[in-house]
Formats: sequence, C-alpha cells, structure tokens
Amino acid sequence: MANPTSNFGWQMPTPVDLVTDLPADFEVFGQAVDTSLADLKGGTSGQVLSKNSNTDMDFVWVTSDDANAIQNTIVDAKGDLIAATGADTPARLAVGENDRVLVAASGEATGLKWQGTPTAWTPSITNLTVGNGSFAASYVQIGKIVFAKLKFSFGSTSAITGGIFSTMPVSASGNTQGATVLGNLYMEDAGTQAFLGLVDYRGGNLVNLNPTTASGTYVGYSATSATVPFTWATGDYFTAQFIYEAA
Repeated sequence: MANPTSNFGWQMPTPVDLVTDLPADFEVFGQAVDTSLADLKGGTSGQVLSKNSNTDMDFVWVTSDDANAIQNTIVDAKGDLIAATGADTPARLAVGENDRVLVAASGEATGLKWQGTPTAWTPSITNLTVGNGSFAASYVQIGKIVFAKLKFSFGSTSAITGGIFSTMPVSASGNTQGATVLGNLYMEDAGTQAFLGLVDYRGGNLVNLNPTTASGTYVGYSATSATVPFTWATGDYFTAQFIYEAA
C-alpha cells in the first residue's frame, strides 16, 4: 500500500503488493473513501449541499432558504420588491398602489419609494375673494416633476379684484426661470362663452393666471380683473393645469 500525493491522500494498492494483500488494501482504501464522502450522504427533498467549514469534503445539507440566502419570508405579497437598507442587507419594499412609479429616494430606508398618488391641494390665490366659492385642486409628483391642476367655481360672494397669482403645491426648482409658460388656463362664463389663457411662472412659489388677448398684431395676454375676460358671476369658473420641476 502507498500513500501517494493526491487530493485526499487515500492509500491505494501498488503494483508490487502481493495478491494476498489486495483484500485488506482495498478495505483500507474503501474505508478512506467512505469516510471522506460521509457528509454527502442523506439530505431530504428540496435541500441543497452547503460548505460547512474550510476542511476538505466537509459539507452539510441545508434547506434552500438558509441563513446565507435571501429568505423566502422577506416578501409578503404579489409585487413586493427586494431592495437594500445597506451593504449586504436585503429588505422588503412593499408593492405600491396600481399605476404608481418607483423613484430613487435617499431619505427612505431602502433608498426607494413609490410616487404618483394624487394629493389634494388648496392653493392661495392673490386678488381672489373666495367667499362661498369652491376649490378642487390636486397634484401628482413623480421624481422632480410636478403635475398640478386646479379649478375654482364662483359663488355669490366670490370676486376677482385684479391679476390673479396662485401658489404652487411644491416649491419650484431654481431651474424654473421667470416668465416661463408652464401650462394652460380655461375660463368659462357660466356656459355662455369660454376663454383661454396661460399659466406662467413669476418667481418664488407663484404662477400667474392670465387670459390671452388678440387686441394687437400678435396674440398676447393681459391681467385678469373683475371684468376681464368677462364680468365674473355665480357659476363661472376657471381651471388651470401646469407642469414644472420641483426644488
């Protein structure tokens, strides 16, 4: 028997061994192989073989959902995502509402968040007496982009006293320059006639709502007033929609 240089050092019969020695030689050889492969024995359905230590041939059978893998229980519902709260730290990000989008958000635990849910908003409008009139306004923010809309319906004690400026639902980015047209304005005289206008940024957190006019060579716009673009009364309304970049 010899102990050759090999991966596992199993003793093996040599060409000069006597025939009478072979049964015992093979017994020694077979026992060494059996001992080395002992850890490969057994296991149950669904288990996987895992290294147990740095020792050669040292393995252990474990379930596929072992501590060194992302656990099956980390997700709870259809659409859940696996994100990370830090290095080598997976975590569950619950599925968002239908039709929402995922954006990067460093302030969140997983660095991600769902956006796109409409949010109610009550603007403050300069030179508008709300009285018993009513607002219907909302906005959606996706990343840095804000989609805003508002409607004001006049009551018997509502009034416009000059050019109207509306606050914005989210502060504008410095990239939004002064006098930049952000959207459209629609004004209706109680179903009688309608006028169009523009929503333009005037700095700070304000947009200007102005009707367009064709009094000159080119179409322009002028300030809204109690009589521009018509004499405002109960049942009249205006709507505005605009898009801009948030701070």
